[in-house]
Amino acid sequence: MWKGKRVVLGITGGIAAYKAAELTREIVRRQAAVRVVMTRHAREFITPLTLETLSGNRVCTDLFAPEAPHEIDHIALARWADVLIVAPATANLIGKAAGGIADDLLTTTLLATRAPVLLCPAMNDAMWENPIVGENLDRLRRRGCAVVEPARGSLACGTEGAGRLADLGDILNAAEALFTPQDFSGETVLVTAGPTREPLDPVRFITNYSSGKMGYAIAHAARMRGASVILVSGPTALDPPGDVELVPVQSAREMRDAVLGRLEEATVVVKAAAVADYRPVVCADQKIKKQPGDLRLCLERNPDIIAEIGRKKGGRILVGFAMESENLLENARRKMRAKKMDLIVANDLTEAGAGFQGDTNVIRILSPDGRVEALPLMDKREAADRILDRIRDLRARGGR
Repeated sequence: MWKGKRVVLGITGGIAAYKAAELTREIVRRQAAVRVVMTRHAREFITPLTLETLSGNRVCTDLFAPEAPHEIDHIALARWADVLIVAPATANLIGKAAGGIADDLLTTTLLATRAPVLLCPAMNDAMWENPIVGENLDRLRRRGCAVVEPARGSLACGTEGAGRLADLGDILNAAEALFTPQDFSGETVLVTAGPTREPLDPVRFITNYSSGKMGYAIAHAARMRGASVILVSGPTALDPPGDVELVPVQSAREMRDAVLGRLEEATVVVKAAAVADYRPVVCADQKIKKQPGDLRLCLERNPDIIAEIGRKKGGRILVGFAMESENLLENARRKMRAKKMDLIVANDLTEAGAGFQGDTNVIRILSPDGRVEALPLMDKREAADRILDRIRDLRARGGR
């Protein structure tokens, strides 16, 4: 969603201004263009040269820029922006914006833009708690500005409290939501992700290579598109997407109980987890010691979660996954029909870029009517949006 977007980043004069360098770098890493506007006081904390180097663009600092005499910067910036972020936003900037004061380049750009505006306050805790600041922010919210409230923690003045600039991940997520169509608003999407672990003894278990990245990408994309998201996840090394309800589980049976326990809330179910088909019949109470000869394990089947959902899905849209090493489309179609899925996402384990652990995928999206959409190698986040597009289209056609 970031690729090709145009971001105006306003920086004001607070100690948190140094974090704007990392924010700029992260926006560029997402393949968006950034133009930075700095107030006079912001330049006391970080230099324009730093931001120019990171953004690859001229940093704008003056209302009347001698280096661009034929361009009215605040109008040009206001029209150019897809989103305008102010991070950090000081109490002074918030007050001026709320009162319609436009006495420098940043405030005139704020007043002139029709792009979504995201304010990220950062200040001393006493200033943050001052009712005037709250009233000014309420006024700006009523006018359509989005606000990422500051975090709590150690402040530069030596106190503890609310006032720290929000985590960059929260800022980026809030900005992304502003330019992302909210076409999943009103939906509750239940996503499963990651592997399951089937215990053998207190120190060993049976699992698979799933990283959870595909399921987490779907959960993030659905939340950005306006859905309420429940993420039932097996063990992963991933941080959960912001503003998503995480339900951690270990085994297939735990995942089954968690999914069926929340099924009533869901309007869409996306089963992206790599659930173990079998588990040991017996889990030893003590560590199994090495003995002469072979060790034989007796396995029994785990519950088939998606088949159980298929039998009771009602009006929900049900999407499953099929990772295969042979006969990809044939096996995926059989699985989709047997388990009453509305869509199945298939990928070939042997295809470059489509296996476990990686950040990319190569997928085919199959429908019960026989259609197959073959997508090229792409980032898992982009693949997640393509899957959600098909769910949206299915809903629009009245498929469910």
